Amino acid sequence: MAAPSPGPREVLAPSPEAGCRAVTSSRRGLLWRLRDKQSRLGLFEISPGHELHGMTCMMQAGLWAATQVFMDHPPTGPPSQDDFSEVLTQVHEGFELGTLAGPAFAWLRRSLGLAEEDYQAALGPGGPYLQFLSTSKSKASFFLSHDQRFFLKTQGRREVQVLLAHLPRYVQHLQRHPHSLLARLLGVHSLRVDRGKKTYFIIMQSVFYPAGRISERYDIKGCEVSRWVEPAPEGSPLVLVLKDLNFQGKTINLGPQRSWFLRQMELDTTFLRELNVLDYSLLMAFQCLHEDEKGLGSSLVFRTARSVEGAQSPEESETQNRRLLPDTPNALHILDGPEQRYFLGVVDLATVYGLRKRLEHLWKTLRYPSRTFSTVSPARYARRLCQWVEAHTE
Repeated sequence: MAAPSPGPREVLAPSPEAGCRAVTSSRRGLLWRLRDKQSRLGLFEISPGHELHGMTCMMQAGLWAATQVFMDHPPTGPPSQDDFSEVLTQVHEGFELGTLAGPAFAWLRRSLGLAEEDYQAALGPGGPYLQFLSTSKSKASFFLSHDQRFFLKTQGRREVQVLLAHLPRYVQHLQRHPHSLLARLLGVHSLRVDRGKKTYFIIMQSVFYPAGRISERYDIKGCEVSRWVEPAPEGSPLVLVLKDLNFQGKTINLGPQRSWFLRQMELDTTFLRELNVLDYSLLMAFQCLHEDEKGLGSSLVFRTARSVEGAQSPEESETQNRRLLPDTPNALHILDGPEQRYFLGVVDLATVYGLRKRLEHLWKTLRYPSRTFSTVSPARYARRLCQWVEAHTE
């Protein structure tokens, strides 16, 4: 389902003063990347010599210029229909960067209290992007900004079309439910090198931020098939995101926060079911609370996220399922239990239950007659994930 596409704008892009050269680097293998000296546990700097260094330098220079447009011309109100379908192409030396629905995303970033200057500094050429070894079965590339605050992922054209087609309703859902667990999508772009094929990528607020004390990470779909990851050896620097079967025998102890969490999962999965979407994941990470951090949730004054728009009356706040937000960065994705801090967010919102997925469902029904798998109807997918959450929380 393609989003409407008005006539694109094409402009010559300004360049950041501290840019890095977008050059084609030699290909290196996995062992070379593992030997590369790193300053961040389990993450690998995409520095000169890395096979993706040229591409990420172009992304950084392009995103710096793209963000500058909305710093010079900030949104004055909620996005219009034209804002959701705008395409801006900025021409750089050797490549072009496209910004899709730019005014709509600029407004969304502003409504989340995210300063464009901070966004530009994190994603621009100020420091190398970071790479981690993903356990995903997709062929996408995954990056983090140098401060680990933003997550970048390459996407197929069809997935981008789905995201853009759903964007107006996504924005509306976040307005209705400002504390939603859905990952905050902050930008959609295309990169085209030397008039070649376009590579699309998205930018999200990282669910796992700040990551300094995180001990375990999980990607949960509520099923069994292909949901096991071999854990990294003890002492290994690798950061692996584990899956459903790795979580067996464990629980999430949220205490008084549990009822809010179950309700928000129901609201968010109902929204995704209405979009006919499936195959999304609940990301989870754990961090032990220090003694002086325990119990702070009970003394917090009720507040909303900075600059998040929404109703303020108690009745409307109840409808929106607001909660006490911790006074910490990335508060929308953090819940504190009695003993642990949990990082929680729903990601991968671009798979529609069309003909291809229906055929895949039939094949998997024959292939795995007594096991659960991810390709099921959106209604069943939503219900099953909510049941998993209810069964694994206390």
